[in-house]
Amino acid sequence: MNRRLFAAVLLCGSLSATLWAEDQKKSKTADTATAAIVRDPRATPFLIGPEDILDVQVWKNVELSRTVPVRPDGKVSLPLVNDIQAAGLTPTELRDQITTRLSEYIPSPEVYVGVREVHSVKVTVMGMVRIPGRYEVKSPATVLELIGQAQGLTDFANRDRIIVIRQNGERVPFNYRKAAGGSDADNFFVRAGDIIYVP
Repeated sequence: MNRRLFAAVLLCGSLSATLWAEDQKKSKTADTATAAIVRDPRATPFLIGPEDILDVQVWKNVELSRTVPVRPDGKVSLPLVNDIQAAGLTPTELRDQITTRLSEYIPSPEVYVGVREVHSVKVTVMGMVRIPGRYEVKSPATVLELIGQAQGLTDFANRDRIIVIRQNGERVPFNYRKAAGGSDADNFFVRAGDIIYVP
C-alpha cells in the first residue's frame, strides 16, 4: 500500500470514529432529555380529570358557551353536544371533539377550551404525619412538599421507611433524609392518585 492510500485510509477511519462519537453523544443527550420529561410532570401535557372546572367558549355564540364541572364519570354536558368525555383528554383534544360535534349544527365553529380550576389531582398523605389527609395538588409538587402540607412528620415517624404507592401498585421508596438535606434527585414529583405512607 503506497503512502497516499495509507494516509487516506487513516483519515477515513479517524473521520468515522469522530462521527460515531458525535452520534453517541447526541444519543446520550436525547436519552437524558427523555428521562427529564418522564421525571418532571411539568414537561408532559395536562390531562383533564373529574371535578376540574372547564371554560368552554364558542366564538360569537354566548348560548353555547359554558363554565362546566367535569362529573365523577369524567364527562361534561354542553348544549347540542350533550354528554362528552373530558377526563383523560388534553384541553386541545376536547376542543377538537366538541368542534366536530358542533359542526353538525354550526358551520365552522370556533371553540376554546380552558381549565379554570384544577381539582382532579389529589395525593393522600397517611401514617405518622401531623395532619393526615387527601390534598389537592394545584401545581407540580414534590413528596417533601406534600409532607409539608401535612404539617410534617410526628416524633414517632420512621424516616427511613417512607414509601409512595402509585395508582398502578408500584411502591417507590422515599429517602427522606437525603431529600430534606437538599438532594433534588431523591425529592421526586408526586403524581395524581399517589399515596405517601409514613410508618
